[in-house]
Amino acid sequence: MSYTNADIAAIFEEVADLLEIEGANSFRVRAYRQAAENISDMGRSLQDLVSEDEDLTKLPGIGKDLAGAIRELVLTGTYVDLEPLRQRVNPSLRQILRIPGLGPKKVRKLHEELGINTVEDLQAAVDQHQLSTLEGFGKKSEEKIAKELAAGRTKKERQRIDEVEETAVAYESLLSEVDGVESVAAAGSYRRRRDTIGDLDVLAASHDSGPAIDAFVGFDRVTQVTGKGETRAAVVLRGGLAVDLRVVAPESYGAALLYFTGSKDHNILLRQRAIERGWKLNEYGLLREDDSIVAGTSEEEIYRALDLPYIEPELRENRGEIESAEAGTLPSLITVEDMKGDIHSHTTWSDGKGSIEEMTRAALERGHEYMAITDHSPRLAMTNGLRPERIRQQMVEIREVQERIPEIRILHGNEVDILKDGSLDQPDDILAELEIVIASVHSHFELSREAQTERVIAAINHPQVRIIGHLSGRLLTQRDGIDLDLEQVFNAARDAGVVMEINADPHRLDLDDRAAKFAKEIGCRFVINTDAHRPSGFDLMRHGVNQARRGWLEASDVINTLSVEKMLQSLRPKP
Repeated sequence: MSYTNADIAAIFEEVADLLEIEGANSFRVRAYRQAAENISDMGRSLQDLVSEDEDLTKLPGIGKDLAGAIRELVLTGTYVDLEPLRQRVNPSLRQILRIPGLGPKKVRKLHEELGINTVEDLQAAVDQHQLSTLEGFGKKSEEKIAKELAAGRTKKERQRIDEVEETAVAYESLLSEVDGVESVAAAGSYRRRRDTIGDLDVLAASHDSGPAIDAFVGFDRVTQVTGKGETRAAVVLRGGLAVDLRVVAPESYGAALLYFTGSKDHNILLRQRAIERGWKLNEYGLLREDDSIVAGTSEEEIYRALDLPYIEPELRENRGEIESAEAGTLPSLITVEDMKGDIHSHTTWSDGKGSIEEMTRAALERGHEYMAITDHSPRLAMTNGLRPERIRQQMVEIREVQERIPEIRILHGNEVDILKDGSLDQPDDILAELEIVIASVHSHFELSREAQTERVIAAINHPQVRIIGHLSGRLLTQRDGIDLDLEQVFNAARDAGVVMEINADPHRLDLDDRAAKFAKEIGCRFVINTDAHRPSGFDLMRHGVNQARRGWLEASDVINTLSVEKMLQSLRPKP
């Protein structure tokens, strides 16, 4: 039984959670969390490293014990320390841990101080307003937990696209090697590149479905086969992801790919067009009344038969794409190849895991013409944010690295905290010395819609701010974003010439797709940044580009598709 990087990272996160509930040494807990984070961002497969007998202790954050755990998981499919830990921690407490807003420290506090062992105990405590009396909770925390309980939500209802991606690619690779399979693709919301995925749909084209079905259910990450028929199978994988396979005849592959990619609303509009022409459209093809095929082998020929140009999967959400296609105004969507630089990254000067030189060389290796070092400001104490004197010291090191690596332009910036009142966490004189000033919200998520809107607009109107970073501050599957009047914010950004960031970190993907489309319609400009905290973080650019594509963005909407000189000229002029 093999484990992916995502599987191993999830196991280490679970170990950290359980140890923290148990009250284990904080350094041990932190080691597992740091390892999970580093593994999630790795570019190479741990399976490959183990098979090549690489020294895993050379990986960041991986000591001798964790290296042994990784080898154990890869080679045996088990981790001997995990099951006893699961048995020691009440399973009901682990269920409470899945409720958004409740981390292991809070779960332990609820257990120790209020005797809460189950979700039912938690509901009773919320009903009696007992949580608001605990240190570290308060009335607003209690109200949020009550809301999550009422909605029946848990943290793992959906998985981030990066968590699903490795499985999708593995299944595509596995099935493409099966005799008789002519085409294979992961479809559904994954193919539309939604930021979170509920379940994964896989489609294969073959005249003989049996071998594909057998290979699908025999995948070594399958924990349960929930269905197996002649042309369809369904499984559940480790981590809880449900995956469905459909096998269709090659002549119907295009129609099935269109159907199973969705969205449902987009497909309804296409079926209506087919009906208007006296046809019907389903997963078997675009058919006449006598069931003879008009089109079916490819999506392109189906769109063409319906008098439409091809519509990219990311646009298929019933947000005006059919009308735009009819009018010939579909956007020419941005691609990863359009990107020339990345102007949001962190180094060991704050909370990053790579030096300035390591981050610069990593950006160069990925073909960037320029990059920016934008470490945190000091208010975020946990990130070792930079005070003015350290920013000036950092300038010296950047100049030294630039001399050693002249092939790429290094820009100097800072990701400055937007404080509660909208002021910035750096003095104006230091901001004036920087080439890139990104203003971001990292705190006070509880403020009202009106207060948050005023706060962000105040930052936008600060003359030194050039970019608003990850606007909502959301963390996918963990934390909702702040409540904002987006129309006011985007109007202010447009008028001030401030650029809106699409943060490519798959934990964020912020702006979301709807907000990006709305901002474009208002007239905003954008930058797609990885917010890289380690050299491999620059590989995340594809996720940001996919989010931008879902927001209908073209290369001309995004400033870091420009050369460094034109990009800097496009930014708000400094006063």
